[in-house]
Amino acid sequence: MRHNKKFNHLSRTASHRAALLANMSCSLIKYKRINTTVAKAKALRKYIEPLITKCKNDTTHSRRLVFKLLQDKYAVTELFKEISTKVADRPGGYTRIIKTGFRPSDGAPTCFIEFVDYDENMAKTATKKATRTRRSRKSAATQEAAAPAAAETASEAPAAEEAKAE
Repeated sequence: MRHNKKFNHLSRTASHRAALLANMSCSLIKYKRINTTVAKAKALRKYIEPLITKCKNDTTHSRRLVFKLLQDKYAVTELFKEISTKVADRPGGYTRIIKTGFRPSDGAPTCFIEFVDYDENMAKTATKKATRTRRSRKSAATQEAAAPAAAETASEAPAAEEAKAE
């Protein structure tokens, strides 16, 4: 039975798992999107979302707590300066996991994990909807019929001018 077994060990020792999640967190903070397996992405989401919540309150204590887990000065400053300002009004759910298929070598399900506020493609921005002109088949058919008739009259006009000149 699985009593009180709440997280995936990822087939690693505790120190290896902590190092893996810290490195993946730093990569996610640096690149805003990383490709990985679904199991690692779910473990990373549980690891990084509390860190982002801590970075909303920019104090020395919260910086030290985050640095203790990440061990990367660049990632901590990026997290507290840029990411915390973007997610300041969001009450949670800072990351998104999108499944991308299966890895060819071993068939592991893969995905990419990204910050919700940093994806321009899926962001819900107010874009102006392009207005389309209505085109029906009837108007296209009349234009096509009118075009050959105009071409015939245009070809007859130079012939008529030549006849007058003679």
